[in-house]
Amino acid sequence: MARKGWWRIRAVWGLLLAASLACSVSFSTARIESAHLATDEAGTNETDVFGPQDTIYLIVELASAPDDTTTRAVWTAVEVEGADPNTQIGEYELESGSGTLTFTLEPETAWPMGAYQVVIYLNDDEKETLEYRVA
Repeated sequence: MARKGWWRIRAVWGLLLAASLACSVSFSTARIESAHLATDEAGTNETDVFGPQDTIYLIVELASAPDDTTTRAVWTAVEVEGADPNTQIGEYELESGSGTLTFTLEPETAWPMGAYQVVIYLNDDEKETLEYRVA
């Protein structure tokens, strides 16, 4: 009979431990449904080639995202004229739930010719990389 009591105590402790771990771990259901670059804010002129004077729009569709989901876009000049390789040129963050997010990157004067990329993060997890060129 003493053995039965011991196993019950261990089972109760195991359940308490599992419950405390479950409360401290959270999993986000947020995901990127789609992401693309465009020359217009509405995202209808989708492209991966931009001119030196173009404003670049990143359109991200979030799905199953709680209202406190953080989406971050990190823009990099990968290999462009007159700049060190992999120079970060912008970083923007939005907090929202599911829906359409629009990130905008405007040139100060003109974009140098070359290869660029934007990396999209959800809650600090890298999710997607889009490459583009300025020609």
